[in-house]
Amino acid sequence: QRQLVESGGGSVQPGGSLRLSCEAHGVNLEDVGIGWLRRAPGKQLEGISCISRNGGNPGYADSVKGRFTISRDNNKKNTVVLQMDSLKVEDTAVYYCGILPSHMFERCDFAVDEYTYWGQGTQVTVSS
Repeated sequence: QRQLVESGGGSVQPGGSLRLSCEAHGVNLEDVGIGWLRRAPGKQLEGISCISRNGGNPGYADSVKGRFTISRDNNKKNTVVLQMDSLKVEDTAVYYCGILPSHMFERCDFAVDEYTYWGQGTQVTVSS
């Protein structure tokens, strides 16, 4: 049974950083694309980042480009990390990692409709 477990959320001041992790169970992350979505209070689910099966050409939404970095954790098998720097109040949301189709080998698409499964999420709060 597949399961995605997100961790690393918390509260931080504007300008701060957080590192989210997504550990997969029951699915080999080398066989699928993987990405992150978020749902801010009162807003729709938003796809924000993805990484393809071969790790190349990661994708980022304009809202996080230059501040967030997605990567596969070289030290922990089947884990993907989202490094979030220069956090803004508007980044406050529940963050989910999600599975993308296996055909995303070299490039990925983080649009919400592309995700086939996501985890329970972790809360990120940015406030002063």
